Amino acid sequence: MTIEKGTTNILLAGVGGQGVILASYVLSQAAMADGYDVKQSEVHGMSQRGGSVTTHLRFGTRVWSPLVTQGTADILLSFEALEALRYVHWLRPGGLLIYNTLRVNPSTVSSGLATYPAAVHDQIAAAWPNVRPVDANALAEQAGNPKAANMALVGAISVRLPFRAETWASIIENVVPPKTVEANKRAFELGRAQCE
Repeated sequence: MTIEKGTTNILLAGVGGQGVILASYVLSQAAMADGYDVKQSEVHGMSQRGGSVTTHLRFGTRVWSPLVTQGTADILLSFEALEALRYVHWLRPGGLLIYNTLRVNPSTVSSGLATYPAAVHDQIAAAWPNVRPVDANALAEQAGNPKAANMALVGAISVRLPFRAETWASIIENVVPPKTVEANKRAFELGRAQCE
């Protein structure tokens, strides 16, 4: 499934501190660099306290609204397993869910007010047929930068997007701290290889 026609709708979902907004920025910059009209919107929520963070990203020939509506996302890129389950209903029929297998306990679980769902990966598989789980944190470690899990996920989604290889490399070089460029590019390539 490579998306190339019309408007592409992507929803990114994660937890504060996972680099969701940076990943969305990389995706939007890649789309603009390759000549697409891009609209983007962020919802931070309680992100500074480990709360949910979502980013809507739409690109195409001409895009009027930045918001993806429920049931229309071509791709849901989730940075945490429970967030994947929480937002899976945003996908359109035939849409793709790529998610990080990482478990992050929400504050309600940490405080004992709720329980993290048992067998969350099985629940995700049962909830949606087109799923690509990625252990982005392990790929980031392998790349030499534990904080590069977001770039591993960008690499995973890149396979499904019509942007040129040189565009990705250029954008990553321009947006991550100089000392982390090579590790972030390695994480991107490892994520890409996981989903090819």
